[in-house]
Amino acid sequence: LRTFARIDEVDFKAVDIHEGIDSTLLILQHRLKAHHHRAAIEVVRDYGQLPLVQCYPGPLNQVWMNILANAIDALEDAHTKQISQDLEAHPGKITISTSKFDSLWVQIEISDNGPGIPDSVRERIFDPFFTTKSVGKGTGMGMSISHKVITEKHGGRLTCDSSPNAGATFIIQIPITQELADIKD
Repeated sequence: LRTFARIDEVDFKAVDIHEGIDSTLLILQHRLKAHHHRAAIEVVRDYGQLPLVQCYPGPLNQVWMNILANAIDALEDAHTKQISQDLEAHPGKITISTSKFDSLWVQIEISDNGPGIPDSVRERIFDPFFTTKSVGKGTGMGMSISHKVITEKHGGRLTCDSSPNAGATFIIQIPITQELADIKD
């Protein structure tokens, strides 16, 4: 829990990105387990060799939490709309891939095999207060805050690649060192 929170860390600090993702998955493990209404959600970690990354660990862990919780929500929603035979053939899965690219950046891809995101939603997904969830279930701030953390606090990029019935992939790119946070395309 301490690894996830990192509340006392206000400066850029060199951290292992995988530790933050793993601590987030640990917090979410109860949502990944099988329930009476659905099978367990499989998590595939395809971690590459990453250097330590200078970042704000607490806010970055909140980004992992927002994206992973939304992926779980999408898979749970898809489950309620599928028949049991289809679920056995296509159980819920989240894949997390990490890699270093361009020698100056790391990339984290978080994908799910859920229902995907329609273009009309994808265009607004990072807008403040935009949500597709029912009243009382979502504030519409998670993805907006995540986008701000990645782009403004870390000088990175956060994009979403998705189409209906093809799952969703969130691609996070952040510079390895603080000095690179000033470099933008």
